[in-house]
Amino acid sequence: MSEQFRRKTPAEILESISNIKRGRMKIILGAVSGSGTTYHLLLEGNELRKRGIDVVVGMVSKPCSPKTLEQLGSLEIIPAHEWEQNGHVEQDLDLEGIYKRNPEVVLVDRLAHENHRHAKNPTRLDDVHELLKNQISVITTINIYELKGVKEIAEQLLKLPFHIQATVPEDTLTNADEVRLLDVTPEAILTRLQKGEIEKKDEGLLQLYNNGNLATLRELSFRYLADEVEENLTEQREQEGLLGPSGASERILVCVQYHLNGSILIRRGDQIAKRLGGEFIIATFISKTRKLSKEEQIFKGSMQKLITKLKGTFFEIVMKEDEIADEIVGFSMQHQITRIILGQSKKSAWEEMFNGSIINKILKKSKNMDVFIVADRVQPFGERIIPAIKTEKDRVNPYHRLTPYELHEKVEGVKRGNFKIYIGAAPGVGKTYTMLREANHLKENGLDIVIGLLETHGRKATASQVGNLEIVPKKPIPYKNVLLEEMDLEAILIRNPEVVLIDELAHTNVQGIKNRKRYQDVMTILDSGISVISTMNIQHIESLNDSVKQITGVSVRETVPDSTLRLADELELIDISPKALRQRMVEGEIYTMDKVEQSLGHFFKTQNLIALRELALRELADEVDDRLESLKRKEGVRGPWREDEVIFVSVKLRADSDRLIRRGFRIAYRLKAKWYVIFVKHQKELRTDEERLLDKLVSLTQRLGGHFIMDITRNKRSVVINIKKQLHDKKATQIIIGHSARNRWQEMKGGSIVVHLLREARHLDVLIVAD
Repeated sequence: MSEQFRRKTPAEILESISNIKRGRMKIILGAVSGSGTTYHLLLEGNELRKRGIDVVVGMVSKPCSPKTLEQLGSLEIIPAHEWEQNGHVEQDLDLEGIYKRNPEVVLVDRLAHENHRHAKNPTRLDDVHELLKNQISVITTINIYELKGVKEIAEQLLKLPFHIQATVPEDTLTNADEVRLLDVTPEAILTRLQKGEIEKKDEGLLQLYNNGNLATLRELSFRYLADEVEENLTEQREQEGLLGPSGASERILVCVQYHLNGSILIRRGDQIAKRLGGEFIIATFISKTRKLSKEEQIFKGSMQKLITKLKGTFFEIVMKEDEIADEIVGFSMQHQITRIILGQSKKSAWEEMFNGSIINKILKKSKNMDVFIVADRVQPFGERIIPAIKTEKDRVNPYHRLTPYELHEKVEGVKRGNFKIYIGAAPGVGKTYTMLREANHLKENGLDIVIGLLETHGRKATASQVGNLEIVPKKPIPYKNVLLEEMDLEAILIRNPEVVLIDELAHTNVQGIKNRKRYQDVMTILDSGISVISTMNIQHIESLNDSVKQITGVSVRETVPDSTLRLADELELIDISPKALRQRMVEGEIYTMDKVEQSLGHFFKTQNLIALRELALRELADEVDDRLESLKRKEGVRGPWREDEVIFVSVKLRADSDRLIRRGFRIAYRLKAKWYVIFVKHQKELRTDEERLLDKLVSLTQRLGGHFIMDITRNKRSVVINIKKQLHDKKATQIIIGHSARNRWQEMKGGSIVVHLLREARHLDVLIVAD
């Protein structure tokens, strides 16, 4: 903390003053050419001009689509210097013309560009830096593969060379004042290509345009920007003195010894880190008084080679012999670890009772981190440490005649409407605004489209986008002597448009409506053959409820089951930087002015918005990855999905058991696994509040697609025996349990189910979820 009171050096003062006088750079990032970055660059220019800011166009790519030309028409242009290369017309910024005009903001398309050899600066990026130094702000565009390091990664992933003339350094996004990702689905890109809206001058890039390649580049964009956002979040949390994981991303720590099972733990940790999209760290803790044996030296060398191959980060920590549990927990806190991975204990029950267990000590000290214990003995179900790849026998026979049920399912799928959801990290990012703009575009193209439910929240910019769109009137519902209004499902079905817009998917309907939730209304509309475009925020996804609460301190009550998102044909992220979102709040564009100060100090704190943005980017990246994997399965491509993975979640009637169930679902979904929730009842009768909680847990499990098992035993001590029997009967491979709520004395007197299960389930992976 003393650092903040230290007097700045003259050099630091000079640098601070220079930064104050410097212009701002905003980058609009796309996954691929055709994402619409140029259109949105000009759109932002027009928005700034309406607000009284002096904006000019310094360079825009040619030729332009009709939509882009429409945005360009009303903006002042400073003509660029044109020159020819390999039959193509290239353009360089007219720096002298810009300086003479001296605008506040200049719009510059295609940041990755090499200037003519006689130009003042070698690249467009150098031109932009010069403008920034001269207090002229710049808004510019770039595609993800035009970042130097990312281009190489993209070429490896797609196994295609990128024939592009210029790239910009990897730190370009880091050095920008603001980055906005323009998310467009592969389906939308391919539609634009078919309509001739994407320029085909570069034949080398045309091979990118298939569903798989576009999805891969989209996922790469999400993950790269998420990593950038995470760095900002870490800085923000450090400034506020916050320790431990943020809840927005995963950091996996594998604790190993230089031993035979070290490589097994590292491989398992790598699988988990990849599935969770998390950072992968490996650490070994060795005594400073003991030298490594020859055998340990050999294991150390082979493990380091494996870590390098898997691209993990390795640490060797020297410590006192009796401090290993403290060292592991301390290291985990320092590195913001979310999950510690350990091997099963080799000690017997008596040895653990007299000498203690490292695992139990870590569990006592690490209640804010998950602890994952890798299976030790796997004889009951065969070797399963490294899960199998599905074999050819799992593929469906292409000549199989459809049963009447299968035929009905396929016909219903064809008849079903198309479903698109706009997702944002927080309220006010522009989901409804974008949905309405798309609706007007669809109407211009001759589609019959109506507004089924719209919530403008008094935002003028949003209301202005309604234009000539038809609105289906809301249905008045009497409730507790008040007349409320809800979406009129019957009226929409009678009107029978091709497309209907339905805002706020997570909304709970008032009592008296046929369906309790709006997403259920949407399912009914889709089944009738009407397409739906809807909106929601990341905090409304059911399985992210706990992460959102950890980030914001707010428990979100209105949620949408993850299965609803899986049914969507398109998910599109509306991205905005936290700084820009807070500015919208200050200007009264999100809530009324009387709510601004309270919102900025609570949900809309910068740290919250950064974390929610990272959460949204990573969730959409995972969703793209899952859909891409599904596409590969349909095409018969062998992939890293698992076979016969069965997950059990063991719950008690505690208030936090719903968190365990949500965690179980997320893990099961990522592993494509069957999953069960088990509750063993040992009381004679449940209290009323316990009955209610049990009903809630059953409902949540079913809503998320799991199976709830309730077992009954008269003896409290036989709870673990009953759980063990179910694990064996269902051939479980992993069990998820919560941290013990008992203190040391209670555990010595009555035992601990966590410790007992760890002892009885050594052939399983065990995940102990953080408090």
